[in-house]
Amino acid sequence: MSEPIKRHEALQPLSREHHQGLLLAMKVGKGLKKGVALNRIKKYVDWFFSHYLKSHFEAEEKYAFPILDDDHPGVQQALEEHRKIEAFVKSPMHGIQEEQLIEFKQLLEGHIRLEERQLFNEIQEKATAEELQKLEEVLNEADFCLTWSDEFWK
Repeated sequence: MSEPIKRHEALQPLSREHHQGLLLAMKVGKGLKKGVALNRIKKYVDWFFSHYLKSHFEAEEKYAFPILDDDHPGVQQALEEHRKIEAFVKSPMHGIQEEQLIEFKQLLEGHIRLEERQLFNEIQEKATAEELQKLEEVLNEADFCLTWSDEFWK
């Protein structure tokens, strides 16, 4: 087993939010395994996006990614994945297919791993002390007081 990544304090709020994103993916997977109605799962994904992921993406795009070059391939990939995740959330609930939820789950997991294993490491290596200080000042970790009543994954 590899050693845990030592994340700079400035990026820790985003990393903790990534943990919640991985839990979202896990819940989608559990719901699918249990045969839960697909619209129930999609409803939760949409809610989670509007309450947590949307602001998480905005913070990464506004404060973290600019530390790397605009044409950085990892940043370009992450931005493309943000748009794909947003497009999934904007897709209609009516007619949602299991394959779409499986693809969403896989996309989200892969996306988080890209950011955690590559981008955040590069950001904390390249960032100046001033840039890290600015990240600490502007990044407010979401309060994951999840109030979703339909716990289909249990």
